[in-house]
Amino acid sequence: MARHQLSTRWKIPLDNSSDQMSIIESVARDFFNSEVTMEILTQSEEKERTGKKEHVIFLVLQKAKRPKRKTKKTTNPESGDSHKDKEKALAVAFQKMENYSAFSCCPEKKSHWDIVRSVVKFGKGNLSHTFDPVYPERLWVEERTFCNAFPFHIVFDEELRIKQAGVNIQKFVPGLWRPGSRVDKYFTVVHPQVTFTIFSIRKFINSQFVLRAHSEMLPDSWRNQPMLKLRGQMIWMEAIQCMMYLCSPKLRSLEELKEQKMHISDIAQHDATRDLILLNQQRLAEIELSNQLERKKEELRILSKNLESERKKTETLLYAMLPKHVANLLKEGKKVEAGEFNSCTILFSDIVTFTNICSACEPIQIVNMLNSMYSKFDRLTSVHNVYKVETIGDAYMVVGGVPVPIASHAKRVANFALGMRTAAREVMNPITGEPIQIRVGIHTGPVLAGVVGEKMPRYCLFGDTVNTASRMESHGLPNKIHLSPTAFRALQNQGFEIVERGEIEVKGKGKMTTYILRQNLYATENEIMGRAEKQHSSHTDPTDDLGNLASKTIAVMKHADSQQLLTSSSLAYETEVRLYNGERTKGDAEQQLSAQTRTQHFSDGNAHSRFCVLL
Repeated sequence: MARHQLSTRWKIPLDNSSDQMSIIESVARDFFNSEVTMEILTQSEEKERTGKKEHVIFLVLQKAKRPKRKTKKTTNPESGDSHKDKEKALAVAFQKMENYSAFSCCPEKKSHWDIVRSVVKFGKGNLSHTFDPVYPERLWVEERTFCNAFPFHIVFDEELRIKQAGVNIQKFVPGLWRPGSRVDKYFTVVHPQVTFTIFSIRKFINSQFVLRAHSEMLPDSWRNQPMLKLRGQMIWMEAIQCMMYLCSPKLRSLEELKEQKMHISDIAQHDATRDLILLNQQRLAEIELSNQLERKKEELRILSKNLESERKKTETLLYAMLPKHVANLLKEGKKVEAGEFNSCTILFSDIVTFTNICSACEPIQIVNMLNSMYSKFDRLTSVHNVYKVETIGDAYMVVGGVPVPIASHAKRVANFALGMRTAAREVMNPITGEPIQIRVGIHTGPVLAGVVGEKMPRYCLFGDTVNTASRMESHGLPNKIHLSPTAFRALQNQGFEIVERGEIEVKGKGKMTTYILRQNLYATENEIMGRAEKQHSSHTDPTDDLGNLASKTIAVMKHADSQQLLTSSSLAYETEVRLYNGERTKGDAEQQLSAQTRTQHFSDGNAHSRFCVLL
C-alpha cells in the first residue's frame, strides 16, 4: 500500500475538505483505475501578509490492485484456431470502433469525465507508464564552474543563512557572501506575497518567486538607482536540508540594464533574459521608428498645407495682374500668343478736377481716396465679368470681350459704367467733403491684345479703339457716361436709356455724333452693384475667370451668355496645354483656339480672328 501526503491551502473561511477528497478519489478511480483513501493529518490557520489562510495536509493511501481472474474457455478442437482468429479480429474491430468514437467528427454527447478519459487513454500507453530518470552517483561539476555557469543563484538553509551564491549576484549585491549573512536581510519577497520563511516558501514551491534587494544593504552610491529584482524558482534539496533559488535579473530593456549598471555579458548565455532584452529592444526601436515616421508624416502634411495656402495666395495675386489662363501659361513657361479681337468694348474713366485735388491735399489723402474708389471698381469687375486692364493715376481702364470673347461685352461694360457712377458717390472729395465726380467714356471696336515684357509683364491692348475710347472719356461730362457711335449701336435695343449728345469735335477724329448713357431700364441698382439677392448667384472665388480680384461675397449679374463665358475661358486654357504637350498637331490646335476666341459682330454675325506673336 502506497502512502502519499498532499498539501493544499485556501483562504478562511472554507469548509470544502470533503469536496477536495471526493475529487481526488474520483480522479484516481477514473484515470488510474486505482482506489485511494484520504484522511486529514493536520489543519492549521496561518496569518500572512495577505490575510489569514488555512493549510491542510492530507494522507493519501493507495490500495493494492487486485488481479482479475481469468475464466477458462472451452474450445472445440475441431474449430479451435478459427474460433481464436475470429475472437481476435472481433477484439481489434471493437478497439478501432472505440478509438474512432472517441475522436469522431460527430461524437455522441458525453460527460466531461468521459471526454477527458478518452483523451488520456487514446494512443499508445496511458498515464501509468512514466519515465524513470537515472541520476549519477556523484555530481560531475566543479563548484567554481557551477557558480560561473549560474551567476545568479543563492543556496540557503532552514535558518535562511546563505551557503552559496553565484558570482554576479555577489557582484551586484555587495556583502552578500559575508559569513553568517541571512538572505532575508538582503532581499524581500515581492511575489508571491508570503513571509520569508522556509515553511512558507515550501508551500509555494511550484510558484515563481520574485525577490527585490533592500536599498539599505547596498552602498550609498547605489541607493539612487532602481533596486535589483530577481526572478526564478525555489528548489528544495531534501538531502542537505537547503533551498536553492535559481534566478536571473528581472530586466526587459537595455535602458533597465543600463540603470542597473550591468552589461549583457553579465547574464548567462543560456538565460532567456538575454533574448528577451534584445527582442524587446528591437521592438522598442521599431516603435520609435514608426513614431518618427508618423511625426515626419505629420510635419509633411502641415508643410504641404502651408505650401498650398501660400500657393493660393500667390495665384490670387498673379490672377489679379493677368488673365487667369494667360497667367497659367506663363507659370508653365509657355509662349502666350497675341490675339486680334474683332469686337470688344473699352471703358476709360478719370476724376474731375483731379489735378486741383492733388495740389491741395496731402499725398496720403490722395492714396486713400484712390484706394477706396478703385477697391469699389475692382469689385464691380467681378460682378459684370469685365477685365481690368490697368490704372494710371486717376485713369481706370476696363475692357469687355477680352481676353475671353463674349457677345454681351457692350452690355456688361455699360452696366459696369452705371455701377462706377453709383460707387463714386460713396467716395468723398478730401477738399470739399462732397462726393467726387468722374467722367466715363466707352467705345466699341477691334483690338489686338497680348502680353508684353518679361519683367512685370502686362496684358495690354493695342489699336485705334483704345485711342477712341480715351477720347470719349476726355471729352465727356462730369458724372456722365459718354458713348461713341459704335458703342451706341451695340447697346441699341438692349434695355438702356440713351440720349443723343449731338455732334462734337473730337481731337484726332474730327466731328462725331456721341451719346449719353443714363440708366438700365430693366436692372435694379442692387443688381448693378452686385448686392446679394436671392435671385442672383453668389460668387465667392478670390478671382474671377478674367483675373479680377473679387470680394468675399459678390452677386454676379446674370446674362444670357454667362455660361459661354465660363466655358470659353476654360477651353482656351486647355487647348493651350494640349498644344504645348503635343497631344494634337499644331494646325488642329490653332484652328480650335481660333474658333474659341471668335467674337460676334453686332451687324453681320460671327467674324473670324487671327493670331500673331508679339516679339
